[in-house]
Amino acid sequence: MTYEEYRRWIIRWFPDVGRGPVLDLVAGSFAGGTAVLFTYPLDLVRTKLAYQVVGSSNSSVKGVLGAEQVYRGILDCFSKTFKEAGIRGLYRGVAPSLYGIFPYAGLKFYFYEEMKLHVPEENKKDIAVKLVCGSVAGLLGQTFTYPLDVVRRQMQVQRLMASNSAELKGTMETLVMIAKRQGWKQLFSGLSINYMKVVPSVAIGFTVYDVMKSNLRVPSRDEAVIGVELNEQSSHTSSLHS
Repeated sequence: MTYEEYRRWIIRWFPDVGRGPVLDLVAGSFAGGTAVLFTYPLDLVRTKLAYQVVGSSNSSVKGVLGAEQVYRGILDCFSKTFKEAGIRGLYRGVAPSLYGIFPYAGLKFYFYEEMKLHVPEENKKDIAVKLVCGSVAGLLGQTFTYPLDVVRRQMQVQRLMASNSAELKGTMETLVMIAKRQGWKQLFSGLSINYMKVVPSVAIGFTVYDVMKSNLRVPSRDEAVIGVELNEQSSHTSSLHS
């Protein structure tokens, strides 16, 4: 929703901007950032619940406080996190999320629209073609921004880590620390597994989005913008005649 709205606003207020993939890059970046700001606390809770260890204090996992269950569920996690650090606690690690989502969402839309430009007109409605374009877009976007995702997750769970809870301060400091202590390969740890989730997710998301717009006969983005511009010109002309 926000991607379409940002795209229209940019065209209306900056008419000199071209309507190619670069516009999709900018609109997609802002749309991704908006989505993160509205949903980040849920992502934080999900990460904490997935990370916590359930077991006895004799667990072999190192660095986890008490190696026991810290949160009983979603609401308990929300409540305890809010009591510990307020709203700021619910948005812990949001900076690297924004740093990552801006280029990721932007590149995702950019690559998808750029690839569609090179598809023959007769094949543009082919679902298989849309899936391929979406898959490549998700793969490239995720590859370029994955290190920031690693930083975000480490910042989210640092309070559960007794060994470095006081060391991870900011995005860049955490990024440098991981590279120095664990090597640059650690910044891409789990990327192959992430491909299995992100690539089909992005491909299906873009494909269903395009197909639903077509089936519901929603005007294309440019048609909608042209309609708005024509209405504005008509209103302006009427006021001048008056």
